[in-house]
Amino acid sequence: MSESKDTTAGDAEYAVQFVDIRKIYKMGASEVHALDGVSVNFKKGSFWAIMGPSGSGKSTMLNLLGCLDRPTSGKYFLNGKDVSRMNDDELSDIRLKYLGFIFQSFNLIPQLSVEENIALPLYYLGWSTQRRLERARELGEMVGLKARMNHKPSELSGGQQQRVAIARALSNDPVFLLADEPTGNLDTATSIEIIELLQQLNREGKTIIMVTHEPDIAQHAKSQLVMRDGRIQNMEG
Repeated sequence: MSESKDTTAGDAEYAVQFVDIRKIYKMGASEVHALDGVSVNFKKGSFWAIMGPSGSGKSTMLNLLGCLDRPTSGKYFLNGKDVSRMNDDELSDIRLKYLGFIFQSFNLIPQLSVEENIALPLYYLGWSTQRRLERARELGEMVGLKARMNHKPSELSGGQQQRVAIARALSNDPVFLLADEPTGNLDTATSIEIIELLQQLNREGKTIIMVTHEPDIAQHAKSQLVMRDGRIQNMEG
C-alpha cells in the first residue's frame, strides 16, 4: 500500500519516494508542467502499474524513476538515497547498480548470445568472467531459458527475448524492476506468460513498477496508479 504523505528524509522501507516532484519543460515562451506536484511512496516488495493517457505524465515519471532525468523541483529518494540532484555520472552509476530495466522492444544486442546479453551489466560492474557467466546461467534457468543460452536473439521468439531482457534486468539484483510496456510487442498468450513471470518475481520479493496503457495488463499488478495532466488522478491497492 502506498502513502502519499510528504516526507523530508529517505526511508529504506520504500523502494521509491517522490516528494512534491515537479518537472517543467520550456516550450518557447510557454512552460509545460509534465509533473505537477507528485508525492507518492512505493514500498519494497510492491507491484505497481502506472497508467494514463498520452500527455498524462507517465513517460516523464518513467524517466525520473529510471534516473534518466532530474526533477525541476522536489525530492526523489531511491532506497532511502536522495537521487534528485545527482549529476549525470552519479545517475549513470545509480542506474547500473540499483535499477533493472525491461523495455517494450527488448533492447538485446543481436551479436551476443543469451548468456552474454544477460551477463552484460555485470561486465560494467567489474565482475570476473566466471562470476558473470555463473550468474547469467542461474538467471537464464530461472526464466526458463536453460536450453537457449548459446542462441542469438534472432533465434528466439518475442516472448523468449523478453525473458532474456528480464533476466538481464535482474543481473545486478536491483532495488526495483522498471518495466516500460513490457508486453507491448507480444501477442496475448505470450503477454500473460511474461506477466506471470513478473508476478512470480514479485512473490519472491522483487519490487516492480510497470508503465502500461493496457488495462487488462495493469490489473495483474497488485496496485494501480493513474496519471492525468501531470498529477495522480487515482491510486488503488
